[in-house]
Amino acid sequence: MRKGGNQKCNDALQISLKGDFGERTTIKIILRKIIMKKRIYFLISFFVACLFISISSYTQNKSVPHLKQILNAHPRNVIFILTDDHRYDFMGFTGKIPWLHTPNMDRLAKEGAWFKNAFVTTSLCSPSRASILTGQYSHVHTIVDNSAPEPGNLIYFPQYLQQAGYQTAFFGKWHMGSEDDSPRPGFDHWESFKGQGVYYNPALNINGKRISYNDSTYITDLLAKDAIQWLNKRNKNKPFFLFLSHKAVHAEFYPAQRHRGMYAGNKYPLPSTYYQTLSDEYKKLNWPEWVKQQRYSWHGVDYMYHGHYDINEMVQRYCETLMAVDESIGAVLDYLKKEGPDQSTMIIYMGDNGFSWGEHGLIDKRHFYEESVKVPFLVYCPDLFKGGKTITKMVQNIDVAPTILASAGLQKPDYMPGKSIIQLLQDDTIQWREKIFYEYYWEYDFPMTPTVFGVRTDKYKYMHYQGIWDTNELYDIENDPDETTNLITKLEYQETIKQLAAELFSWLQSTNGMQIPLKKTLRHPSGDYRHPTQY
Repeated sequence: MRKGGNQKCNDALQISLKGDFGERTTIKIILRKIIMKKRIYFLISFFVACLFISISSYTQNKSVPHLKQILNAHPRNVIFILTDDHRYDFMGFTGKIPWLHTPNMDRLAKEGAWFKNAFVTTSLCSPSRASILTGQYSHVHTIVDNSAPEPGNLIYFPQYLQQAGYQTAFFGKWHMGSEDDSPRPGFDHWESFKGQGVYYNPALNINGKRISYNDSTYITDLLAKDAIQWLNKRNKNKPFFLFLSHKAVHAEFYPAQRHRGMYAGNKYPLPSTYYQTLSDEYKKLNWPEWVKQQRYSWHGVDYMYHGHYDINEMVQRYCETLMAVDESIGAVLDYLKKEGPDQSTMIIYMGDNGFSWGEHGLIDKRHFYEESVKVPFLVYCPDLFKGGKTITKMVQNIDVAPTILASAGLQKPDYMPGKSIIQLLQDDTIQWREKIFYEYYWEYDFPMTPTVFGVRTDKYKYMHYQGIWDTNELYDIENDPDETTNLITKLEYQETIKQLAAELFSWLQSTNGMQIPLKKTLRHPSGDYRHPTQY
């Protein structure tokens, strides 16, 4: 094609030229040289492009090194089940909600271990999921909110598993970086959806091909079914890692049809800190003013999701939506028991963040109060430890990657600050961390919650706010677990406060966390009813 085009051009020029034979010959020679140079340039460009692609491919593979193996470790199968916004104590066996029944979560706790003090480093969907997958703090992986882009330089721990010969699969909500649902690194099989997705009749990106479902297909059931189908079809001679990432129980709460109304009429026991911001009582307790202001907002009990809803009915629907998640756990357990690898397979069930239901007059997450930052965390692996454990040591979402890598017989990379919890499962009396750190960054769409940095021990919790004229907070959570009385101004606690503040800033300095991330936001905020049309 290229040769024919050049020949036509050459002939046309020869016909139009005037002069003797010698002039025409000279021009023909010049044209041939030009054409030859173009061909050589094309070949050089093609060679350089191929070389660039090869180097890029090499660099990409080079960026995921093989991790060192743990001596005498036997790689085991791992199933990680993640839910969205599942609060830590909304499980049947905790007794928090007397009428809530979660038989399969109860079974995991009875036959496995319940980590009673499990926390996230940032109580928000995307940052927490990124911390799970990278083993890093939010300010390190830079996905600090639900709109921050994936920076392109992250390694997700399943990539290390692939290098070690694992077959890997992802099912469900990714929700990091953008609305993009295309396959991500680290997974041989991929099924996901854009953004938050929908509960009914979803569209999934399955290995790059989008498939739409109808006939009232329910997303929790679909993901569980597809995950078990993948388990059936996998190579039985290779270890596997399965990541089942549910949309549930994120608002708006739409339960499966079979569960609708099953908890209707039940009352939710309101928390002890529900009413204080209705009056000036919160001032006597020294609560921040932003807590009072947030009561009537998207994330407050008096204007939740910009509507006037009955909190009892909201909690009922939340719990009904949780039922299909519990059944998906049962389906996985039943499959493993039937097929045989249930004793050696590790199952981890976890929430990506907690959820407030009226504490301090708030709903949802983001803040550093207990119900927002604590998550359900259950582990099952019969041949690793005896079931029925309740472990009170503090663990975090940054411990997930080191734990699963250790289960694969791999040492964690040095840049991961978390720890494998396998040692706690085998001996929960060992020396462990004495404190956890927290960070949340103000969001353009939900400006009601300020930037907060915090540190928590078994005794105290300290919260340091940034960019707002308001009080910081200190709670004696050992004696005041509901975080009722802010001790920040009490003279007898000043040395404790200084020590906690120093530890907090030492953590930020040592992990390059002293920068406040900013993003370009040229749009109207979605959750600010006071300033809905501003830029």
